[in-house]
Amino acid sequence: MQAVQLDRQSQRNVAATGLKTVLAILDKWQCTPEQIQRILQISKAAYYKYRNDPQCASLTQDQIERISYLLNIHSCLRLLFDNPQNLYGFMALPNHNPYFNGKSPLEVISSGQFAALYETFKHIDALRGGMW
Repeated sequence: MQAVQLDRQSQRNVAATGLKTVLAILDKWQCTPEQIQRILQISKAAYYKYRNDPQCASLTQDQIERISYLLNIHSCLRLLFDNPQNLYGFMALPNHNPYFNGKSPLEVISSGQFAALYETFKHIDALRGGMW
């Protein structure tokens, strides 16, 4: 029983660390609170609660996967760009590649659809030569 509790606590710690990191990244992408709520699929109350105390977050598997995709998108951008202006500005720039059709990647993922995160990651990963 104690091993299961430790495992759950470890999972909560990892999720809280991921959430804290993703919130910092989304801030640097200049996301609004409303965009963050849609991207992470969290309520307004949960957003403010988790922002103040990520450790108290009770995340679903879907939310954890969203965090994972956001961390992977950021990782790809770090491999593509050396300068912070491009690293953090890319997501807000209009993109005229077929999937984005003139929208910024941030606009696309702000729809809140899980598939938008997946497709955005896939397209950004392809820029760095990633094979998904």
